[in-house]
Amino acid sequence: MVTACINSVRSEPQTHPKPVLITLPSLHLMPTPTSHNPMPHMTHHPRPNNHGQPVAIHSPSQATPLPTWQDPDAMACVVPDGPMPDELHGVPVERWHAASATTQEWEELAKRHWIDEPAFVLPAGLDRTAAGAVVREPDGRIWLVAPTNQFAGYQATFPKGTLDGKSMQATALVEVFEETGLQIRLKRHLVDVPRSVSYTRYYLAERLGGYPGDMCWETQAVMLVPVNQLMNHLNNHHDWAIVEAIRAL
Repeated sequence: MVTACINSVRSEPQTHPKPVLITLPSLHLMPTPTSHNPMPHMTHHPRPNNHGQPVAIHSPSQATPLPTWQDPDAMACVVPDGPMPDELHGVPVERWHAASATTQEWEELAKRHWIDEPAFVLPAGLDRTAAGAVVREPDGRIWLVAPTNQFAGYQATFPKGTLDGKSMQATALVEVFEETGLQIRLKRHLVDVPRSVSYTRYYLAERLGGYPGDMCWETQAVMLVPVNQLMNHLNNHHDWAIVEAIRAL
């Protein structure tokens, strides 16, 4: 406790006023957050943002029990660096340490399994081109990401990102890895979807490896969701056309 001493004021100069003790509450000074000293009592993503700053998660997602990963009718969820089964559908769940680092390396990886696809025509009024993937497990479940702090209003969505000098197919590989930690292979073109400011091409893909707990700071949870439960998690209407394309497979 901090104690302050304040002298009382008297009109009689010959008297010696007694000090009045006032008890003030303790002052708990909050440190300025840095990458090495984040704000206490707050959940932070284990990976900093692109500027090296800590990322607070205001409403952390809750991981599901490990058995949900083996249940084709259950939604399974992992948080950053969270526990996962050693394997899923015969594919090991482990960090992809050999992930490409440069644009050229991603392009070379994409060319190894290059797929034929229809021409991409950007509609009038949309000035950005993006690419992503719908990653499907053998049991039919689909991988979704929960953007950190519901960025742009998304509770959950499919991994995607704008092109930054890479081809569409390489972009899809990069975005899925960064947002989910998964190593994937594209199987076929799925659907092109207009979004608020971009026109996005989605591919159907399969998982080859990776560890979803390795998600980047933009993602606070990675989920594996049965097709009949997708609409329970996808709150943005731009994603609904993708669900229809999945159901039509």
